[in-house]
Amino acid sequence: VQLVESGGGLVQPGGSLRLSCAASGFTFSSYAMRWYRQTPGKERELVAGISSTGGSTNYGDSVKGRFTISRDSAKNTVYLQMNSLKPEDTAVYYCYTVIGYWGQGTQVTVSS
Repeated sequence: VQLVESGGGLVQPGGSLRLSCAASGFTFSSYAMRWYRQTPGKERELVAGISSTGGSTNYGDSVKGRFTISRDSAKNTVYLQMNSLKPEDTAVYYCYTVIGYWGQGTQVTVSS
């Protein structure tokens, strides 16, 4: 199983980024996927989740209305569209499959 995140970087407050997570080694369309984030000294925080079909999503309270999770089973990829970014969104973002695998993470830094 391999999960490879991309799309992180430095963005100004109020800006947008789209993260991608390319999955391989398992039947992607059969499993829910999640995005988590972590800052130094804190536990990983659930950002968003999406069901295997994409028909159901859920979000952490701190990102509701600003972030959108989606998936493309033809590309075995899950996305996280992040809008209206705030400095407190700065973290390493991780992709996770509910069968227990993590990606390596991608850094998002929101700063002017």
